[in-house]
Amino acid sequence: QVFVSKRGQGTGYSGIENPLFYKDNTRMFYGDAKKSLDQLLPMIE
Repeated sequence: QVFVSKRGQGTGYSGIENPLFYKDNTRMFYGDAKKSLDQLLPMIE
């Protein structure tokens, strides 16, 4: 699994979508990275 932390669903400054974000083994976490990881870590420990 690949976990990507991203502030929002926008394309960002470049305006180009990243095709890696759409692979089957990728899980997206939107929002503040610290808050998202603080919620995720107890679930996998």
